[in-house]
Order: sequence, then structure tokens, then C-alpha cells
Amino acid sequence: MAWFKKNRKRDVTVSPESEANGKLRYTVSNLQGVGARERQEDSFTVMNALDERLYDEYGLMFAVCDGMGGMKDGKLASDTAVASFRSFFTGMDRRGRIAEQLRESVFEASEEVENLLEGDGGSTAVVGIILHERLYFASVGDSFFYLMRNGILYRLNTEHNICHQRYLENIREGYFDPQECREDPEAAALSQFLGMPGLSEVDCSVRPMYLQKGDVLLACSDGVGGVLGEKEILDALCYQSGQEACHQLEQRLVEHSRPNQDNYTALLVQCL
Repeated sequence: MAWFKKNRKRDVTVSPESEANGKLRYTVSNLQGVGARERQEDSFTVMNALDERLYDEYGLMFAVCDGMGGMKDGKLASDTAVASFRSFFTGMDRRGRIAEQLRESVFEASEEVENLLEGDGGSTAVVGIILHERLYFASVGDSFFYLMRNGILYRLNTEHNICHQRYLENIREGYFDPQECREDPEAAALSQFLGMPGLSEVDCSVRPMYLQKGDVLLACSDGVGGVLGEKEILDALCYQSGQEACHQLEQRLVEHSRPNQDNYTALLVQCL
């Protein structure tokens, strides 16, 4: 498929010394491509994956941010969000309430994007922190965050779009049929995103999730999660190699051959 430009993949594995003291090790792999778009507006980051000593003391952080097309400079918006999360993680109080700090960091990142682009630019975000084998995460927009455990795929976050917002409103009023919400022509439009004036909702973990050996985490933009079905994603994540799993995700995107394929970005974290 000609519209798939060459992607970049990389495996980063924490030192095997961790096996001696019973700690989990982590391998981080990534996938990114332009798709059918003219430029890449997704951004991602990983911190402390290369040095076990840094991980032990400060934790591991990863984030995927998808700059919004149709608004001012989506790439600048996603880059600004990533830089904000990196700054937050560097100065985070690791003895404090991590979940609350992470949630607040999302509002801070949104404010930075809003100020820089004057409310006319935006980005989605999925950000995760692993500290002492506990996972904390937060998200805004329509990016995806999955956990594969014991051969079962779990969606950990929810989407902030008009369809989901109206469905929740209908439930509160006693209407439980989602079909009307799905048929709305604006169903896919985002109801919350970084950079919007008055961001009010952040989907985040209240308590940490304890990770286990064999767990696989996938953070991805909607260019991946909005195209591939859960079975396709699960089949890809079952590959032992993180790099091969990313390759399989891309192959499945190619098979869909969408003429309007969005930028696609994925970060895959294997717990070993």
C-alpha cells in the first residue's frame, strides 16, 4: 500500500539484573506512520526505559498524543503536550499521590496547548506511569489504552466524543439504547481534548493497577485503535516479540487499506 510510509520501530529492554531480585522487566516497542495524510501530527515519548536504576528510583513514563487535524498546527499541539508530560514526570513527587498529580498534569498540558495556540489547536493524550510495578494512567480525547492479560484484551480508558457524551446523558434520563447516539452525524467529534477552553473531564485511574508478568500495555492513537477491531489487536499482541507485534498491527492496517487512513502511532509495553 503506497500510502503507508516507512515506520520506525524500536525495542527498549530494562536490564536483566531485575530478574535476580524478582522485579518485573519492561520492553517498550513503538510503531508510527503517516498513513494517507501529508504530515505526521502524532507525537510520543518514553522516559527511563533504558536505565534500570532510573526506573527503580523514578519510574517509567510513556505517552501518545494525537494532534487534531483541521485546527491550528496539530503537530505543535502534540509536541507541546508531550513536552509538558515529560516536565511533569521529571518533577513529580514520587512519595505523593501519583494519580492526582497525573490528573492535574493533564490539565496543565491542556493549558499550555491552549495558551500557545490561542484555543485554536488541540491534541488527544494517553499517558501512563509505571512506578514500583504499579500502573497509573490518564487520557483525554479518542486515543486508546489497552491491557492484555492472560489472553484477554481490556480497554482501560473511555473516549471523549459526542456519541459517548450523549449516551451518558441518555442513561441519566432513563434511555438505554445507544443507536440514536451512534447515528448522530457528529458522533465522532471530540467533546474533550487538550487545548480546548474549559477542559473539564479527564479519564484517569483512581487507584494504581498492579502489573503482572505477561501483561502487555498498548497506548495508541485512533489511527490504530479506531481502525482495528479488538480481535485484530489481541492477535497482534500475542506475539512474543514487541517489535513483531507492532509489525503485525501495521500489517492489519495495510489490509484495511483505508483511503483516508489517519496518522498512526502505538507504544507497546511488555511486562517480563
